[in-house]
Amino acid sequence: MGLRIVLAVGLAVVLTGCSPNGRTSDSTLVRTYVDRTGSGVLSTGRGERFVERTELAPRSRAIKTFAVFAQITDAHVTDEESPARVEWLDRLGSPFTSAFRPQEALTTQVLDAAVVAIDQLHPDAVVETGDLIDNDQENELDQAFAVLRGGRLDPNSGSPGYEGVQSAADPDPFYYRPDVDPPPYPGLLASAERPFTSPGLQAGWYPVLGNHDVLVQGNVPPTAQTNAIATAGRKLVRFDRAAIAAARAHKLGAIRSLLARGIPGSTMHVSTDSARRELPATDVVRRLRQASGAPATGGPLLDYAFDLGRSVRGIVLDTIRRTGGAGGVLRPVQTAWLRRELALAGRRWVIVFSHTPLTSTSGGAPALELLDADPRVLAAVNGDTHRNSIQPRQTRAGGYWLVSTSSLADYPQQVRAFRVAQTADGRVVLATWMLNTDPRVRLAAISRRLAYLDFQGGRPNGFAGTRADRNANLYR
Repeated sequence: MGLRIVLAVGLAVVLTGCSPNGRTSDSTLVRTYVDRTGSGVLSTGRGERFVERTELAPRSRAIKTFAVFAQITDAHVTDEESPARVEWLDRLGSPFTSAFRPQEALTTQVLDAAVVAIDQLHPDAVVETGDLIDNDQENELDQAFAVLRGGRLDPNSGSPGYEGVQSAADPDPFYYRPDVDPPPYPGLLASAERPFTSPGLQAGWYPVLGNHDVLVQGNVPPTAQTNAIATAGRKLVRFDRAAIAAARAHKLGAIRSLLARGIPGSTMHVSTDSARRELPATDVVRRLRQASGAPATGGPLLDYAFDLGRSVRGIVLDTIRRTGGAGGVLRPVQTAWLRRELALAGRRWVIVFSHTPLTSTSGGAPALELLDADPRVLAAVNGDTHRNSIQPRQTRAGGYWLVSTSSLADYPQQVRAFRVAQTADGRVVLATWMLNTDPRVRLAAISRRLAYLDFQGGRPNGFAGTRADRNANLYR
């Protein structure tokens, strides 16, 4: 089939199934990635049609689009050379999985490829639902902002070139070394460190705070001790016995006492870089506000509301514990604020965004009660889980959809698109489908292949979800 015919078919799918405005992108409606032989090698496959989800309301024809938006989540832009990372934890098993990923040097390029795909969609807005960066470092945030803003950026840190556990000279067999291990990609790490130009998002974007944005490795509040390690020239490569015991016991409070005696284990030399400075949560929130469409001023929590067109209101909740730990928390003051914002939304449809799922967030039950009682709530959308999932929440007010989205860090490394539309029977449908990161970004395409092979990653954990969790018309 010729390229012109493929493009025509793809556009027809989008026009008939997604958007009467002709907004198109490289989506899973047009093509998917499949492992035909079970060999671990991905090739392109057929697209996936919409699944009609009628658990909350009957199927009806969409007649008027209210808003089109995209969701980026868990990009985990990573300074993979940072001394503050603890890749060695990965071999201890659960819950320390994915402390190392074979594709982790390519996170800026993956985010860039996601931006290219979103720009082809021409959405009204983009919502970034947390963990934009991996390790609460200033240079990670600078790089992520440069990709989203557009322009030239340098993903390298420390000295020119790559210094880290994936070096060809590293004798540790646990880490994938692309210059010498299969699948071979000679020169991949050198390419990953080179400057490149991102087109930037054409639409306005709205951030949600994630635990990795403000906590070291997503779990530990930054301190003078952890910051000294991040900006210094010794990288931990193996824990001593006391550190291993503390890690296995999940004693985050022991970190400070362990660091008081120096780096708790064997180290390697890396180049210093003051740009690896760890940021206080207040600084991260302030910079997210300044760089995005969020209100420029506000309190220490990143709670705010914004318009998704005239008929849809977005409400953002900050569920991140500043004291440490990956589990979410919602404070009583936030529930009171949410009550007021729901009232202010009036007759508009409401979509609530958070990093952690409200259903598993400590203190989330009172917020869910408010959403359950409001007939205009259409969906609660989150990141954090790295998994595609769509579940109906049945309520007396009509119910709404709980939508979790897979990450850019792990396979399948996709973006979620949404369209809110009025239906012929006077109801509403939330159409959602997955966008592929742009295949023309070569390093992002390699990242997808490596993420598929990651034995702790999205493929063995089923992060892609079922067909009904990806491309679906959600009637309400």
